[in-house]
Amino acid sequence: MAGRIRSEDIAAVRERARIEEIVGAHVTLKQAGVGSMKGLCPFHDERTPSFHVRPQLGLWHCFGCGEGGDVISFVQKIDSLSFTEAVEHLAGRAGVQLRYEDDGRGGRQGRSGMEPGKRQRLIEAHRVAAEFYVEQLESPEAATARAFLSERGFDRAATEPFGVGYAPKGWEPLSKHLRGRGFTEAELTASGLASQGNRGAYDRFRGRLVWPIRDTTGSVVGFGARRLYEDDQGPKYLNTPETPLYRKAQVLYGIDLAKREIAKRKQVVVVEGYTDVMAMHLSGVPTAVATCGTAFGSEHVRVVRRLLGDGVGGAAGVMLSSGAAVGGEVVFTFDGDEAGQKAALRAFGEDQRFASQTFVAVEPGGLDPCDLRQEKGDAAVRELVSTREPLFEFAIKSVLRQVDLSTAEGRVAGLRSAAPVVARIRDHALRGEYARELAGWLGMDEVPVRQAVQRAGRSDGGGEQRHERREDQREAPQPARQQARSDDPVVRLEREVLVAVLQLPQHALAAGFDDLGADTFAVPAHRAVHDAIRAAGGLAAYGTLVEELTARGAGGGAAAQAAAQWADGVRESAGPVAAMVTELAVAPLPEDRPEAIGGWARGVLLALIRLGLNRQIGEVKARLQRTETDDPSYQSTFTELIGLEQKRRALQGE
Repeated sequence: MAGRIRSEDIAAVRERARIEEIVGAHVTLKQAGVGSMKGLCPFHDERTPSFHVRPQLGLWHCFGCGEGGDVISFVQKIDSLSFTEAVEHLAGRAGVQLRYEDDGRGGRQGRSGMEPGKRQRLIEAHRVAAEFYVEQLESPEAATARAFLSERGFDRAATEPFGVGYAPKGWEPLSKHLRGRGFTEAELTASGLASQGNRGAYDRFRGRLVWPIRDTTGSVVGFGARRLYEDDQGPKYLNTPETPLYRKAQVLYGIDLAKREIAKRKQVVVVEGYTDVMAMHLSGVPTAVATCGTAFGSEHVRVVRRLLGDGVGGAAGVMLSSGAAVGGEVVFTFDGDEAGQKAALRAFGEDQRFASQTFVAVEPGGLDPCDLRQEKGDAAVRELVSTREPLFEFAIKSVLRQVDLSTAEGRVAGLRSAAPVVARIRDHALRGEYARELAGWLGMDEVPVRQAVQRAGRSDGGGEQRHERREDQREAPQPARQQARSDDPVVRLEREVLVAVLQLPQHALAAGFDDLGADTFAVPAHRAVHDAIRAAGGLAAYGTLVEELTARGAGGGAAAQAAAQWADGVRESAGPVAAMVTELAVAPLPEDRPEAIGGWARGVLLALIRLGLNRQIGEVKARLQRTETDDPSYQSTFTELIGLEQKRRALQGE
């Protein structure tokens, strides 16, 4: 049975899958010098971007957490896929036809235990199901569904971008349709589109209005469905169960439509329902998303932070007079009822480096965005977002609303209730500012209020302070710690040479890198990388690749294709230092002018050659001093010294 994907097909996937597009679906990337892009790492929390992508080489590396690799490893890590699944996913996007060969064990390969291609099969099943539901929305049976949408101001043109559809009432219309398209019963149940009963699989969604839930790449991974008929005994909203594709703690409805505007506007608006997302987008708030059957949690925070880019995780969000927040913002819109306010307050407990830029928008009349649009129009929806208030302020005032501030007893009770809320604010500057604000809201002197906040912080056992210390330690980037050990100019020069060779092989080839001896590099790790380069054929192999690709008609793209293929060969030869090869291949270049980058590469390489010559000259001089003039080896040693001096003078003349 076929199993292992052919190596040439894997190479084709690496070459045709554009890493900047794949990574850009999860991370807001910005230009960072010649041929480099950077953004916030999606694999650890950070405030300053240390995640770099080198599109020409198809590689990425985070200088904060040390993770790195190629486009396949990125998809593996970001989507929790096996190698085979990641290759298949990328092949589907890039239009590469994969071929399989026997893995030597008569079976198929896949670290997750799933058959190769299963993820793509489930994605395809969801795509077919989404098309089926959209078609069914036009059927006579779907009149109730169409009326539901129409009553809420959604015509066909409005629903089309969201892919809204209708699941027929029968037990297995979708299942029959999918079987007719070649899907097995096992695939139907694994996808969550069907449930397993005593008589086989039956449709999970029946007689319901359905919304496709897509991931950031636009692939449908699940569905949300609303009850329409009184005889339906199920829940009002029914979602896809947890599957290999659908994890409710990670998905956000509307993220595929909103991601670019989120990155552009540095804002995300979190609402509570599918129709609320639709109403927001149609009203001119295209940054709206919604959770799917669960509260907004830490994994959602990470998704949003990656899209918001550099601003999130930095200084606290500051409101300008224009109403915009410095550094990006998250706006929660909740119903005005008690449940909605509790949902808003839950956000207070999330990662406060995120919450410091979080705002809350609650419609005074208790209307959700969909109803608000119906009753008051698009402008009212936009105004709801524009009149948001900071989350910390909302949390404190929510506590104060529970007491009577017109009495002394009520004010004291308010202080006792609100002081712990203020004490939980981890940002020192904000904590002090909100202590001052609390004093004003209570009508009390500032000093006793600050003292109450301090006491509340101590009664917490110093937990927030310990958290701050942990955050400070976590934020100390790995490169800074490495830099402390690489202040040695020789170490720094060796590193720069390897960066130049791996990223600018065309310039290093002309400068004579392949002539360097095996002992040129003094740092063991650098020497191992040099060994890997030599094992991959040195820069001569890169030159040969350029010639071959040019002969095949690659034209002006031959050098770039050759650089990527040659870098892959070096990584394959690197063994235990493969991660370091990736890091060096993605490291930011010190020179950001394209016209000057070749001069820099040649300069550092010549500096290393001169350094090596100086080392050799010193060693030969020392040996000559220890040798008597009548010793037979004296003349040969002297001749060696003259030759080295001539090489050094020749280099100095360049």
